[in-house]
Amino acid sequence: MEIVEILSLQAVLANLKAGSKKQLLQELSAVAAKETGVHERTIFDVLLERERLGSTGVGKGIAIPHGKLGEIDRLYGVFARLPTSVDFEAIDEQPVDLIFLLLAPETAGADHLKALARISRLLRDKDACTRLRGSENAEALFALLTQTA
Repeated sequence: MEIVEILSLQAVLANLKAGSKKQLLQELSAVAAKETGVHERTIFDVLLERERLGSTGVGKGIAIPHGKLGEIDRLYGVFARLPTSVDFEAIDEQPVDLIFLLLAPETAGADHLKALARISRLLRDKDACTRLRGSENAEALFALLTQTA
């Protein structure tokens, strides 16, 4: 599972401004709605439901919110870099500034887990995160996210 298979340039946000976790999830849901054709409220509700189980803020300024939707037939990603970090109730209690949203069909099974693992591997790479944080345009972010290691 390569990131280029689930992420389009239009779904990469270089300077997303959000004042809260809720606003951030709303903004990401709006972009995901354009990508998937699913109503943004449906996406937002799925993300909120997942967050109630436990924060998807994985630490070190990174969050990987995710959910499953019956209305889609493939995986979709949305990536955002925030110029100002927001509290995401992350496991290390640090605010987040790099967010990779993953949406999967309800039937995805192993593909969903493989994609989460691939995203997690990329965002655990300290050098990759430094480069992502230093990039201020969507094209550069997309190139960094989709290069195969």
